Amino acid sequence: MTEHHIELDTGVLRLQVRKARFPLDDLCGFAARDNPKRGFLFVSKVLGKHWPVTPSRMREIHAHLARRLELGPGPWLCIAMAETATGLGQGVFEALLEHKPDADALFVHSTRYHLPDWPRLEFQEPHCHAPQQLLYEPFDPHLRERFRTARELILIDDEISTGSTFCNLAAAYQRLNPNLERVHFVAITVFSGAESAPAWSRQLGLPVSTLSALEAELTFTPAASIATQLPPSAVGDNRRQPEQLANHSSGRLGVDTRLALPEADIQDLARDLAPGAKVLMLGTGEYMHLAYRIGLELEARGLETQVQATTRSPIRLGADIQRRLVFQDNYGEGIANYLYNVDPAAFDRIILCHETPIDDLSDLVHNLGPACMTYRHPDPLPA
Repeated sequence: MTEHHIELDTGVLRLQVRKARFPLDDLCGFAARDNPKRGFLFVSKVLGKHWPVTPSRMREIHAHLARRLELGPGPWLCIAMAETATGLGQGVFEALLEHKPDADALFVHSTRYHLPDWPRLEFQEPHCHAPQQLLYEPFDPHLRERFRTARELILIDDEISTGSTFCNLAAAYQRLNPNLERVHFVAITVFSGAESAPAWSRQLGLPVSTLSALEAELTFTPAASIATQLPPSAVGDNRRQPEQLANHSSGRLGVDTRLALPEADIQDLARDLAPGAKVLMLGTGEYMHLAYRIGLELEARGLETQVQATTRSPIRLGADIQRRLVFQDNYGEGIANYLYNVDPAAFDRIILCHETPIDDLSDLVHNLGPACMTYRHPDPLPA
């Protein structure tokens, strides 16, 4: 067991690593935030959210987690947490399909955007700056049946500390599907303690397993006195028009296949870039997976590619957050959005993948400068 002592503006974080398939320093760093519920943040180096990462490194983590899942007969329901883990979850799901292409499986991610007049589960992420989470049933009747009859539930997030969010979601899902047989808690890092899985199993009345790349125990001692400011609201009015969201390819309303990429689009995005050119694939908010998938294609073509996404999460500068761009969100909610640890001048091209109309991106595009171009994936309507 190795110990780590991290001093932040908001307090002191102590970690005791029990098991690690990858070194802690390779997986994450740390930062402080003005959140009375939790004054620290794990800054993942492999997630593609708060730190640029190569798509091949992301794929390595996805495959590592997917290969180690021990699953029985389907249907399997994979659910990822918005906004941070939507890309991770879809990546793990696609890695599962590569390993078992005939699997009776479905991927859905939670969201913070309201889609009127459609069945959904609501649950709370207690420590979060935007605690309300929504999980919609798929539009497609076949996928909706799979959603309602899953025998195994696979919940995916970047990290697990108390496990309360997963327990809240699993309990809400059990009320919809009382025939659920088993639950898997999957994350890059788990900081919940050795006896957590049995406790969660007793709480839910179902077998619960945990799977991660690293297991540790943590304690956080808040600073006795600290100059804090109330963070800007991360909760919007959720009035984005549903037709302006990528609801049928992103996982917000369920997908059961890998994301299809038009080859002609990939060629256009790579055009005029010399081998070794530095490219940043940038997602927006919950809409992360497309940037990763295009990043894999560009990396395979010899481009020096990294993946990142914007976020509504306010984080303090310092520790492992060294740069911060602030801009109005592209979802029309009037809340600040952020891009961390990215220097736009370091890239030959920045490809901004978005689901909302391009007019809503003007503030972000201005911040990114002349290297930025935008790309919107065709989002097919349901049959």
